Amino acid sequence: MNRGQFRLGIIGCGRWGMNHVRTAYNLFGDKLVSVSDMNPAAAETVRKISPSINFTTDRHEIFGKDEVNAVIIATPAETHYSVARELLLAGKNVLVEKPITLEINDARELVRIASEKNLKLMVGHVLLYHPAVLKLKELVAGGKIGHLQYIYSNRLNFGTVRSEENILWSFAPHDISIIQFLTGSKPDHVYARGAAFLQNNIEDSTITYLSFPGNIHAHIFVSWLHPFKEQRLVVIGDKGMIVFEDSAPVDKLKFYPKGFTAQNGTIQKFDGDFEVIRHAEGQPLAEEQLHFARCVTDDLQPLTDGKHALEVLEVLKLAEKKMKEF
Repeated sequence: MNRGQFRLGIIGCGRWGMNHVRTAYNLFGDKLVSVSDMNPAAAETVRKISPSINFTTDRHEIFGKDEVNAVIIATPAETHYSVARELLLAGKNVLVEKPITLEINDARELVRIASEKNLKLMVGHVLLYHPAVLKLKELVAGGKIGHLQYIYSNRLNFGTVRSEENILWSFAPHDISIIQFLTGSKPDHVYARGAAFLQNNIEDSTITYLSFPGNIHAHIFVSWLHPFKEQRLVVIGDKGMIVFEDSAPVDKLKFYPKGFTAQNGTIQKFDGDFEVIRHAEGQPLAEEQLHFARCVTDDLQPLTDGKHALEVLEVLKLAEKKMKEF
């Protein structure tokens, strides 16, 4: 199949996988060729989206379809490596949900195979396609807040409790990916603590501290034991601060001209009224899928490529190791 064409398959039709199916059909129509899930009951939901979408319980039917050159993987995390590897070896471009894999060496192998076969390997760190996050990156890079100093993130909710992964693996990949995107570097130190209350050895709340070159620091607080939903990222510089509050219904991005300066040997604060930062509209999942399609058809490098996802995985693994040592 020519690079300029895009014919899509989706493997995995759980809750998030079905979001992928709906979004992809709305964006691409009949270019969404086939979807697969082990549960035959998913066929009815797919049919309601469009009867033109072929449904199969055997994912290998998608592997063998020559017309399909791009596949989204929305299966459980423990299957990401095996499914992505089979698809890459079959010559398919791949968008796999986060985390890329559960093991670092497996992720490295996927990156290698994709490179050797000149295929796109993209990972679903969906918030990097949020228009507010892209605007935030532009503002930080443009010096809006001066020298970047500190980032903190709260990603909190009441449930949904998972049994197959702890809160670190469930929530924190979003924030690690955003923080590494904003800093443009890997942390040189990672420290984490967590606590399990509902299930043995499955942490419900964790705090992860990261330090980066240039005296840049960050912390990530995630929990599913919180009375209300909060998704807030605060980015602090020496000339101001930006708050991205994704859980807010409107005005998600705000700039605060607040900070401190040294004058005559004393620390003085400056404190002005906030301004709402306008940004493009768009649904992150739709923007992610459109980016995947452009990468395939125009031979572009994905924003959230295998290398970026590998770096996120390395931080996750190190944070988990530090947490378990306590």
